Amino acid sequence: MAYQPPYGPPPGQYGAPPPGHSPQPPYGQQPYAPPGQQYGAPPSQQYGGPPPQQYGAPPPQQYPPPPQPPYGQQQPYGPPQGQYPPPPQPGYGQPPPGQYPPQQGYPQPPYGSPAPGGYGAPPVQYPQHGYGQPHVQPTPPSLGYGPAQHIPYDGAADAEALKKAMKGFGTNEKQLIQTLCDKDPLQVAVIQRTFQQRYGKDLIKEIKSEVSGYFEEGLVAIVRGPLLQDCALLLKALEGPGTNEKLLNDVLLGRSNADMRAIKETYQRTYRRNLEKDIKADLSMKTERHFLMVLAANRNEDSAPVIPQEIDRDVMDLYKATEGKVGTDELLVCNILTQRSNAQISAIAHTYKQKFTRDLESEFSGHMEDALLYQLRTGVDRAMRDAIMLEEAMSGLGTKDVLLVNRVIRAHWDRNHMAQVKGAYQARFRKSLASRIKGETRGDFEKLMIACIGER
Repeated sequence: MAYQPPYGPPPGQYGAPPPGHSPQPPYGQQPYAPPGQQYGAPPSQQYGGPPPQQYGAPPPQQYPPPPQPPYGQQQPYGPPQGQYPPPPQPGYGQPPPGQYPPQQGYPQPPYGSPAPGGYGAPPVQYPQHGYGQPHVQPTPPSLGYGPAQHIPYDGAADAEALKKAMKGFGTNEKQLIQTLCDKDPLQVAVIQRTFQQRYGKDLIKEIKSEVSGYFEEGLVAIVRGPLLQDCALLLKALEGPGTNEKLLNDVLLGRSNADMRAIKETYQRTYRRNLEKDIKADLSMKTERHFLMVLAANRNEDSAPVIPQEIDRDVMDLYKATEGKVGTDELLVCNILTQRSNAQISAIAHTYKQKFTRDLESEFSGHMEDALLYQLRTGVDRAMRDAIMLEEAMSGLGTKDVLLVNRVIRAHWDRNHMAQVKGAYQARFRKSLASRIKGETRGDFEKLMIACIGER
């Protein structure tokens, strides 16, 4: 069998980790569990993990790691028969090992208690079957969602480059793109602060005065950083007549507890508005209750164990809720997908397919289908989820530019993840993401989107 080159860019290009960093496996070659790790145990490099001597054997009633294929052999898409799939990758924006140190997580309330800040517990409670032990290590916030950090980066040269690009008549759009598109959230924050200190001007206002359209929207999304952009999108989704539920899904679903608390607190601080109250005022019935569950930030942490008996119970609950009776108990489905960790959701999906010989996602339909699919795909294959979401933003009549620009910017914060998304897109749609974007966008907006996915 001929050697199949891995997905992703050649070493040293955009999407490859800097020298000395632990590389992310290319899409389709990801091992099912890192060597020496077991389901139910946090990775050896995980923030707050137990001492190494606690590893070595799977805890009772938990899964050992499946055997690994020979080095260099292409992993088949999907887990081998009879095995659970891999624990999912870290949340978007979280640095690979060897980059900035993990940020201090927000204090984690006891499982089942209301989230801090008076947001309250979800209005619907279902049995948790023993999931979510209170002593598991909290998942740290994604890069840009935790407290400010000092980083070894001087933003003076980049701030000056941006100033020159917007000085005098005309704008050097190419310079704006080159300066901003490859910076991580912490670097962007330094650039914005340095620009204000050196020139006494707000960088976002300067950009808005120089450019327009979705090119402007993309640049502003980068300069805001992922957390403030999430809050801006929530306000946009909830203001005015109607609700943009696709934006709500993109921002709120599949998030870690730490990220969700950061979003709620920053929304309150920035707009002097309570996000939970805004959701209640704008949504109704099951959709409202679903998002209130999500806002409670009571998900099982990434370090919570995957226990076979509990997975089997969830699978049967989902079967009964979707086709074991007339109608669908959507709130039970929402509760399971909202409360479980990504690794648990992945195991649930795999077991469901084994038991009933069809994918769990085929059971979803109706008004809440998009939200449920988003949560399921976050646990099963986050890169494929984002590839599908990007295609959705470009398919049908006209390109949905608001969704496209924000989905590209959201994925671009994690270069390793972006490389995985491009591989997933190629695998599913048999064309490159870059060629698809070029066919749907024009001008400086196109150039920005192409730069953000690491292409030219």
